[in-house]
Amino acid sequence: MKRTCYCGDVNEDMIGKEVILEGWVNRNRDHGGLTFIDLRDREGLVQVVFDPATDPKAHEIAKKTKPEYVLRIEGIVRRRPEGTENPKLKTGNVEVVGKRIEILNTSLPLPFKIEDEIDLSEEVRLRYRYLDLRRPSMQKRLILRHRLAQAARRYLTEQGFIELETPFLTKSTPEGARDFLVPSRLNPGKFYALPQSPQLFKQIFMISGFDKYFQIVKCFRDEDLRADRQPEFTQIDLEMAFVEREDVMEATEGVLKAIFKEAGIDIETPFVRIPYKKAMDKYGSDKPDLRFDMEMETVTEVFEETEFKVLKEAVEKGKSIKALKVKEGVKLSRKDLDDLINMAISEGAGGLIWARITEDRKLQSPISKFLKEKEITMLIEKMQAEPGNVLLMVAEEWEKACTILGKIRLFLGEKLNLIDKDRFVFCWITDFPLLEWDEDEKRFIAVHHPFTSPMDEDMYLLDEDPGKVRAKAYDVVLNGQEIGGGSIRIHRKEIQEKIFKLLDIKEEEAKIKFGFLLEALQYGAPPHGGLALGFDRIVAIITGSHSIRDVIPFPKTQKAQCLMTGAPSEVSKKQLEELFIKVVLPKTKK
Repeated sequence: MKRTCYCGDVNEDMIGKEVILEGWVNRNRDHGGLTFIDLRDREGLVQVVFDPATDPKAHEIAKKTKPEYVLRIEGIVRRRPEGTENPKLKTGNVEVVGKRIEILNTSLPLPFKIEDEIDLSEEVRLRYRYLDLRRPSMQKRLILRHRLAQAARRYLTEQGFIELETPFLTKSTPEGARDFLVPSRLNPGKFYALPQSPQLFKQIFMISGFDKYFQIVKCFRDEDLRADRQPEFTQIDLEMAFVEREDVMEATEGVLKAIFKEAGIDIETPFVRIPYKKAMDKYGSDKPDLRFDMEMETVTEVFEETEFKVLKEAVEKGKSIKALKVKEGVKLSRKDLDDLINMAISEGAGGLIWARITEDRKLQSPISKFLKEKEITMLIEKMQAEPGNVLLMVAEEWEKACTILGKIRLFLGEKLNLIDKDRFVFCWITDFPLLEWDEDEKRFIAVHHPFTSPMDEDMYLLDEDPGKVRAKAYDVVLNGQEIGGGSIRIHRKEIQEKIFKLLDIKEEEAKIKFGFLLEALQYGAPPHGGLALGFDRIVAIITGSHSIRDVIPFPKTQKAQCLMTGAPSEVSKKQLEELFIKVVLPKTKK
């Protein structure tokens, strides 16, 4: 007997026809002599009925089956008797009359039921991942993941991209996170690194003449984990030669449109473009959630002549006074406002000023008695505030003020139910700083990575004021989450060497780490750029999953462990000796 169709595909067109099904027992029920088995596979389940009057032997076998037994069943499809239909099932109008049954394997009693509604700890789910993956919701997510990957491949192939592979065993060139290192047995004392991204190899492809590359690729980073991070993750990686930023952004929008269309979601392109400084200034984040309004304003000029000590000192010190208007201010109690003050302080602010707009367009606030009438009027006009609104203000250094108020904005968006969870709102963040000063290391570090090209019009600032140089970089943001990022790359050796110098990467160190790239740039490297999309994160957002672990078949825990296999684990002394490795464990405190 060979399977003729999946359980979930049995339908009314098959009535009267013989089918052979294979799957797992979802449930076994005895009803007045008849035995009913709900047989399940990846496409769904179908009801199979065994009648002792039709085939006593098959009925006896069916009675002995238990949940998760693996069966092969032969039977005839018929319409369910009137009144017994199940509209919740895809196969709810039909059933299979079992003629023959074969138990292919049995199952131990289950640690949990194979159903979606059950309340399970993630630890148990990951320990028995092979059972967790049988649950319909998990199978739907992973099947959709497959379809989305194929949609991306189809689109990029149609656009002339070539799928090329890059190595997993490569050179250690840390770009911020720690590398996973792999010892080389044939080269004692030397190590490969698992790639954090195919960055340098895809640039080499452009130099090699493959002007449109893509890859759906595994990458590895040895970093602390969160809900949206894994030590190994998948990205849709692409690179293009002879392009400007807009070309890469257009290609990215196209592949995202194809991916979301496969999921039944139509997204509008082009996405809005927001410069980095404007994103910070208006939303307090370089990954703004645009599903709700509530933009911040700078109100420093309102208080340039104020006598209120706190704001006066802030203005004199060159700090920025940022304000947020809460239209639904009537929903905020005094306790809510006190909680917001504590939240701001916990984020590093000296405090938070709040003010309610009264019916006569005055301020009800702990500081209203210290403000002049002119300042109150200017503030209300600047914020376009109406009665019932609440204004929230922070006075700090510009970036700090923006970030703190941005976190409060997101908090209030959730608290006041302002976010439409059914919307998908994209944007591009552009014009990032190329470099940022690391106070601990007393040197510049790359905001994205060392291979990002400076803006042409800012090139002169590399010598005069490197901190003001903008990058040809771009991040794509969806619903407040960064789902991808890229840049136009440096394609001239002298510029790349200058960036390395600004990053305090000495000439010898650059030669050791990136010598092959610097050499390749001298052999006719074309202008090029690209981007990588976080595929796990995109699938998680589309499926409404709380964590990317719900869309990865075999994820690691937040301690980077695989509970099913027990990885990472110790290895034998012989294996260590072959690799010339000695393990030195940290001393434990007595």
